[in-house]
Amino acid sequence: MEEIIQEHIDKLLLFMREEAYKPLTIQELEEAFGIEGSEGFKDFVKALVTMEEKGLVIRTRSNRYGLPEKMNLVRGKLIGHARGFAFVVPDEKKTGDDDLFIPPTELNGALHGDTVLARLSSQSSGSRQEGSIVRILERGTKELVGTYTESKNFGFVIPDNKRWTSDIFVLKSASMGAVEGHKVVVKITSYPENRLSAEGEVIQILGHKNDPGVDILSVIHKHHLPLAFPEEVMEHANSVPETISEEDLKDRRDLRDQMIVTIDGADAKDLDDAVTVTKLENGNYKLGVHIADVSHYVQEGSPIDVEAAERATSVYLVDRVIPMIPHRLSNGICSLNPKVDRLTLSCEMEINNLGDVVKHEIFQSVIKTTERMTYADVRSILEDEDEELIKRYEPLVPMFKEMGQLAQILREKRMRRGAIDFDFKEAKVLVDEEGKPTDVVMRDRSVSEKLIEEFMLVANETVAEHFHWMNVPFMYRVHEDPKEDKLERFFEFVTNFGYAVKGRANEVHPRALQQILEMVQGQPEEVVISTVMLRSMKQARYDADSLGHFGLSTEFYTHFTSPIRRYPDTIVHRLIREYIINGKVDNETQAKWREKLPEIAEHSSNMERRAVEAERETDEMKKAEYMVDKIGEEYDGMISSVTNFGLFVELPNTIEGLVHVSYLTDDYYRYDEQHFAMIGERTGNVFRIGDEITIRVINVNKDERAIDFEIVGMKGTPRRKFKDRPVVIEQPRTGRKKRGGRSERSNERGGERGTGRKFDRGGKGKGRGSASASASQPGKKDGNGKKKKAFFENVPGFKKKKKKRK
Repeated sequence: MEEIIQEHIDKLLLFMREEAYKPLTIQELEEAFGIEGSEGFKDFVKALVTMEEKGLVIRTRSNRYGLPEKMNLVRGKLIGHARGFAFVVPDEKKTGDDDLFIPPTELNGALHGDTVLARLSSQSSGSRQEGSIVRILERGTKELVGTYTESKNFGFVIPDNKRWTSDIFVLKSASMGAVEGHKVVVKITSYPENRLSAEGEVIQILGHKNDPGVDILSVIHKHHLPLAFPEEVMEHANSVPETISEEDLKDRRDLRDQMIVTIDGADAKDLDDAVTVTKLENGNYKLGVHIADVSHYVQEGSPIDVEAAERATSVYLVDRVIPMIPHRLSNGICSLNPKVDRLTLSCEMEINNLGDVVKHEIFQSVIKTTERMTYADVRSILEDEDEELIKRYEPLVPMFKEMGQLAQILREKRMRRGAIDFDFKEAKVLVDEEGKPTDVVMRDRSVSEKLIEEFMLVANETVAEHFHWMNVPFMYRVHEDPKEDKLERFFEFVTNFGYAVKGRANEVHPRALQQILEMVQGQPEEVVISTVMLRSMKQARYDADSLGHFGLSTEFYTHFTSPIRRYPDTIVHRLIREYIINGKVDNETQAKWREKLPEIAEHSSNMERRAVEAERETDEMKKAEYMVDKIGEEYDGMISSVTNFGLFVELPNTIEGLVHVSYLTDDYYRYDEQHFAMIGERTGNVFRIGDEITIRVINVNKDERAIDFEIVGMKGTPRRKFKDRPVVIEQPRTGRKKRGGRSERSNERGGERGTGRKFDRGGKGKGRGSASASASQPGKKDGNGKKKKAFFENVPGFKKKKKKRK
């Protein structure tokens, strides 16, 4: 019955999306579809009723049915904001469409996470679409995590999620005995209407907000992250053997005599990739990338597979890891631990001196790693030529040097083709046994990390292209071109620093953006421009179609190298086994995956975003807690953002705080949106993005993850012209073909390690490609012999601190 109704829904949607369609009555639709018999009519009516309830169709006053988007209506998800307004993200997003802005007065009871119907009402200045909520189709929030506030006969729960702008009223009898300051999970029993608060009942007390570990636990529950594995999953995991049998080796290529190593962080436990490099007689390199064969142990449809599919990714919080598969597998039989037999899927590539893969092979194998190397040791061997380490790993040293040579060749190729290579500073918050932060240290990214990044990138590209040309259903990692309006705003932004990009935003090549990163390298505005550029990009995601990867400037990309912590990688391994190893490319097999992959891709993308948000929240929370006992301390920092309510300042260890406009006390400051600056009306002082200033910590709110600064000495940059003669970035003349062409396109974090997120950026190096920027460099002489001055050259240097703690 449900299948018949769903079939009707699918056919109706296709029919109504036709350009010539105009709203029809139920009788007219019945006639158009040739519905016969009473049972057929009942199913057809049920389909229309279901569609109407879900907001997929609208019934007009004349009882005619049509699509919302053809009636000036938008169906979508409401994303709230702490300041009261919201946005509707349309379900059916057309190219170039913005999210719909909803003012606070037009929400009509809708809350963050709700599925709604909104009516387009106007276009404000700047062409931003505005609207109002006309119907709440489905409530998106059933439970919330928050802080309980006690009163005499009742209480309130203040949600941790500031996008949810309504407190929840709780009767004393429904509080489970919660007291002031308790972190609780509250179930919503009624939603706000007619100016009344939402009501709910406490269903779980997590502990007092000041108790150790409760803060992280609150974030876990807020994002509905799974903690313990179900009993059935653990039973299945415990039944997996801890060693390899002879039967497991059947039809596998034996590579146990090869010199193969893992290179990871010293504290890594789930080692899912190993590498080997050999210099061939013809001058080419043979690169072997061997990945843990998780799909051999996680069989399709098994309890572990079902749970892994739901989790979709491991989550790396400040004080713990929430794994995708049980530790018995991730740290045991699936981990490529040193000097033990392990099952792998291998991608072997022959690569020439230009970085081209001239030959490749994908197969199942068995390996025994020679050594478990750390990033620090490989760096010391390659960069420091540490005599003790060179002696200890003497047989491996020649291979490490060849690895360094090959990695450089691969990186230079990526830079030539225009891959965007962000080089953000990354910090790690160190915590003690009780979860209290003890330090914030910068992550080291050396030649050894870059080496592994390059090898993982080329393996992912090679696998993706292989299956693209097989023309079979596959899982791709895609990063679509940036939206034109966002790029235009970014181009306007960089003119404030003396850079100008020639050409139209809708035709931009990634190389033009990479040239900007190369020019700002080492300059005061490097971090700011990189951040604003990143925000102008779309998010990378998973898709069943090969849409290319803008940031990596590659036509084909997938995730093959981390199946222990990413479910899409496990799916890619399953497809390799299906298509290549088992040779099943029949129509039935392809039809099965063609149906399943879009849903897996969408769910995995959503779970990845959930994980990123949770990781960012715990990181910010612990950074704020770290600064609690630093109140009164002074630090040098850089203005990272300017808004109409103040300046955000980032310290060298990436901790960020706000200088509220009310603390700019020496003048009346107005916000200059065009130049991203605060300008003093009387003194002429200017505070801009990229300016270096000295701040004092004046307040910290851990619950809000907010840090307040004030400026020491209150002296900005003297008023001056905002733009000098700009440095011009020419668009590459090579051009790019349309989708599906053979031209190189590319954005993925080249790291393929750690959480592997951000926006899938192509490596994390300094952006030095072999292709040089065609623009003149700031500070160099122009054709008239005069020294050019860029916007940032008058930025003051760091001021001497009175007190400073790292």
